[in-house]
Amino acid sequence: MSARASSSRGERVLRAACLVAVAAPLFALTALIVGVVAQGAPHLDLDFLLSGPSRFADRAGLYPAAIGSLMLIGLTAALAVPVGVGAAIYLQEYGVQGRWARLVEANIATLAGVPSVLYGLVGLEVFVRALGLGRSLAAGALTLAMLALPIVIIAAREALRAVPHELREAGLALGATRWQMVWQVVLPVAAPGILTGIILATSRALGEAAPLLVLGAVVFASDPPAGWSSPFTALPLQVFQWASRPQEAFAQAAAAGIVVLMVTLLLLNATAIALRDRARRRGA
Repeated sequence: MSARASSSRGERVLRAACLVAVAAPLFALTALIVGVVAQGAPHLDLDFLLSGPSRFADRAGLYPAAIGSLMLIGLTAALAVPVGVGAAIYLQEYGVQGRWARLVEANIATLAGVPSVLYGLVGLEVFVRALGLGRSLAAGALTLAMLALPIVIIAAREALRAVPHELREAGLALGATRWQMVWQVVLPVAAPGILTGIILATSRALGEAAPLLVLGAVVFASDPPAGWSSPFTALPLQVFQWASRPQEAFAQAAAAGIVVLMVTLLLLNATAIALRDRARRRGA
């Protein structure tokens, strides 16, 4: 009886500790979001969304940065997603298991944890200087694609690995080629997990400022990028530029920019989650 009471007491303590571990960061996050929204509310209007940056805080807007971020994340996804999913398919469905495969997996996992500023240094040396792309939108997208690629590969491989092996055998038994089996049987089942990885990768890329600062992306742009070879700015850079100013009004503009960035992330994630759920229902 004593042992049972002690076990029950320990379970209650563990449950309380887990509840505190969940509630504390949620409370801190909620307080942070509420504070940012309250600080940035005076700047959140249509003029703020449709105006360009200015030396005067009451006239400052983030339209060029918002368009630059959308173009940047679009090109980043166009580069990282096909390469990442293709690499995952090859490694999981066609690659030979052995020491070389384990070495590749270890390197991909290591790259997923590399600090983003190091990707900026690689992008500066390879894309900006060696390839002569300059401080353009294409150089920024290629750098962020390198950052997102390991996340896409790891998530896509895990999704492919979760597909039951019996489905592969059934597809091959019906006379399908290996590629037909992968394309028509494995990928539809793994699509929700792959889309989850794409959500994580693009969300991280959209919020990164350090690699773009290292590349030398502009922090004051009066117009959106005209093309992939044009200079650009992005929402994290614009927020960084405002936050570094000493005036309180620019701190409020930075808070408003953070709110817009969070809403943009939520909208993109909601769209990707809707696509993921649709793929899950079709595969069910």
